[in-house]
Amino acid sequence: MKLLDVINPATEELITQLPIDDGAAVAIKAQKARNAQAFRALVQAQLDDLAKIMTQETGKPLGHSRNELNGFLGRVDFFLSEAEGILKIETVFNQDGMCEQIQHIPLGLIGNISAWNYPWFVGGNVFVPGLLMGNAILYKPSEFAAMSGLAMGRLLHEAGIPADVFATLIGAADTGNALLAQQLDGMFFTGSLATGQHIANVMGPRMTKLQLELGGKDPTYVCADADPIAAAQSLADGAMYNAGQSCCSVERIYVHASIHDQFVQALVDTVRTFKMGDPMAADTYLGPLTRAPQIKVLEDQIADAKAKGARCLLGGQRSKGPMGGKGHWFEATVFDNVNHSMALMRDESFGPIIGIQKVSDDAEAVRLMNDTPYGLTAGVYTPNEQHARDVLSQVRAGTVYWNCCDRVSPRLPWSGYGHSGVGLTLSREGLATFTRPKAWHLRSN
Repeated sequence: MKLLDVINPATEELITQLPIDDGAAVAIKAQKARNAQAFRALVQAQLDDLAKIMTQETGKPLGHSRNELNGFLGRVDFFLSEAEGILKIETVFNQDGMCEQIQHIPLGLIGNISAWNYPWFVGGNVFVPGLLMGNAILYKPSEFAAMSGLAMGRLLHEAGIPADVFATLIGAADTGNALLAQQLDGMFFTGSLATGQHIANVMGPRMTKLQLELGGKDPTYVCADADPIAAAQSLADGAMYNAGQSCCSVERIYVHASIHDQFVQALVDTVRTFKMGDPMAADTYLGPLTRAPQIKVLEDQIADAKAKGARCLLGGQRSKGPMGGKGHWFEATVFDNVNHSMALMRDESFGPIIGIQKVSDDAEAVRLMNDTPYGLTAGVYTPNEQHARDVLSQVRAGTVYWNCCDRVSPRLPWSGYGHSGVGLTLSREGLATFTRPKAWHLRSN
């Protein structure tokens, strides 16, 4: 490696030595950025068609699909703005002739098994920073979002990414297992706990970089001093958006007893306004479930909750839907008088269903919020920021919200505790995770 001497002009002493980017290195870095910018432009130009593809294969309402793609463009912008800084060599110590530096080098060949619920968000969280950091990607989209996965590959290739640097793999479990059998330098997965545990069992003995973004049973606490109507309107959307098929959907709500009844009524009133309809229609809010087997999961949770004394205030069953009785439709469902003996409050639902439990104080709310093997997100509604901070500092969750929910930012790391997985995406740390830090000890004398 060629080094650049940095000299103090006052003393002519050597300050440090920096690795030189030769012509080839500069060209490679510039080409990656150009390819990513071209890819972004292609996505933007074809956004409506890409949204229709996503809606056709997942059932996500068209407006939600457009929202996802527009949000994806913002994530690409963030990755582009930060990538060069991550790849710069950092000098962390320079004294008495000894210089210490950190260099981030690509992992190499990355395998990625992605999810269907937000195919562009989830896939793009891996393949965009992975490519910018200099890796090659074997990308297996979910079999329930395969057309979107092929579109991603097509646009990346049109933007200049070589076909042998990004390859799309189509199939279900057998294809995923075939990917796990390859000699990979990193394996990134987003999906269910069961599949994540399988991947960990397969990949663990190989000492391969492994990252697993799994599920959640995300709680929110509405404090006594919160505005119950405003909180209910926000949380109704947080629970039902994308038919509740989000890792960070609100799945458990704890409400202080003093405002419980007012909150519950406002939430039911809000959910009633969410129109179920043709996913291609502009005014549709609630689409079908993407996977038919999830209907049985919801039905079992509902039967268990009713048997144990929960009260169903809205919905509670499969719907014939708006498409002539066909499709995987389920009513938006609201329960109160729930408790933690019920699967509804313990197990991930991944559907348009929410349970509301009355609590007497902060301590009870915190205890219940932490009564889970998951730890993805958690939220608090109160006008008092310090109150929210005091509560959320006690909750085991990778992401916490004050007076908001179901929100992801490219500037912040996305991670979780326990069964919500290991590793992280997004933020500067999410870019660096696609590299291997190399430590340099450089003595000049």
